[in-house]
Amino acid sequence: MAFIRATGKHRRTSRPVKTGRNIAGIATLAAGGVVASVASPALAATDEARPHDTGLQQAVVLGDELASRVEAQADAQQADAEIAAARAKAEAVAKKQADEAKRRAEAAKKKAKAAHEAKVRAARDAERKRLNAFVAPISDSYVSTSYKASSGLWSSGSHTGIDFHAASGTSVHAVGSGTVVEAGWGGSYGNNIVIKMNDGTYTQYGHLSSLGVSVGQQVTPGQQIGLSGATGNVTGPHLHFEARTGADYGSDIDPVSYLRGHGVNV
Repeated sequence: MAFIRATGKHRRTSRPVKTGRNIAGIATLAAGGVVASVASPALAATDEARPHDTGLQQAVVLGDELASRVEAQADAQQADAEIAAARAKAEAVAKKQADEAKRRAEAAKKKAKAAHEAKVRAARDAERKRLNAFVAPISDSYVSTSYKASSGLWSSGSHTGIDFHAASGTSVHAVGSGTVVEAGWGGSYGNNIVIKMNDGTYTQYGHLSSLGVSVGQQVTPGQQIGLSGATGNVTGPHLHFEARTGADYGSDIDPVSYLRGHGVNV
């Protein structure tokens, strides 16, 4: 009696068909190109060389190799990303430090410039103050004969200046800044110096034993211009000092008020 099986339902798939299906599945896994290079040598083996291998076993092996390669590739990419992130962070830190160093350098430079400018201004102000200051013509002295004192010793009948007590050879100073307009013999004044002050007034220094400046010379407050003496119409060594509104005799003003008006205590 003949036994007839239903076609297709219980029939075992032939080896060539099954192998072909497995190969197709592996090719699908290798669509990214990574598996293809691994799969090709494995697929080259014939059924005779590996009679007991199935397509599923080959797929498992290839899958493991694929996973290893993908994992290695992912690790490499992650390492590259971490290196890039570390480099970017280091560059950012370096840039921040460089910017901070630049800011500090600029601040220090600005501070030094401001300090220098302040020092220059202070020196300029001090020099201006010094040049505008007035001093006594004889240091540590006193007025021995007052202004407008009456006596027959003077041709005008009264004293046109004040006398400062001073031994012969005592240093005589310009009372302020100005220009020498006379330096030489002045008749009854003996050796004398006349200075046109920067404010337009004039000062005179008489009876000098020695002259230390010449006409046209610029002088500053406290500068030595000569030495006191007893030349001209005198009874003894001293300094005759006059303040005038003009260069000529007869334009005299009170020397004490003049000096005090410029801050000199006499």
